[in-house]
Amino acid sequence: MVAGESRRPLLMLDVDGPLNPFAARWPRRPRGYRAHQMLPPSYVARREAAGRDASPLRVRLNAAHGQRLLGLGYDLVWATTWGAEANEYIGPLLGLPRLPVVEWGDEIVPELDGLLFKTRHVVAWAAGRPFAWVDDALTAKERRFVGAHHPGPALLHHVDPRRGLRAEDFATLAHWAEEYTDG
Repeated sequence: MVAGESRRPLLMLDVDGPLNPFAARWPRRPRGYRAHQMLPPSYVARREAAGRDASPLRVRLNAAHGQRLLGLGYDLVWATTWGAEANEYIGPLLGLPRLPVVEWGDEIVPELDGLLFKTRHVVAWAAGRPFAWVDDALTAKERRFVGAHHPGPALLHHVDPRRGLRAEDFATLAHWAEEYTDG
């Protein structure tokens, strides 16, 4: 291990689904969440490129999640289509510091083999380091791919996009981090 390198596992964080339970029925939202209106520049650009107006996104966040995530024993990383904009729009509302970001490249498209487009990037970014990944789009295909291509331990944890991260999700993540933290 290189001097100064963390010995904690990574926690790859998706925004929409785990942190923003976007599929919760309107106007209801899970307890503890507050709705925010946002117009990130990349969203506006995608809408305009498609010839559509960009109305504000409704993003529901639970401010208590920031401290809970920071206390889990991971090095946090954004693994979201929000990209670096998660540091501008999401992180501050949760009380999170600036986090590293897994980059997807210019195109966010489904893989031809049905694998979630993020999967290869997440595995490459982890570079063999233990990681947990929370996302609402994880399936058996992603689990098989990670098992075959990632030499270290990995937890792929599906979060219901109607509910977002819940107490049992935090408990699962905390237990896994304890098991795979060196030292």
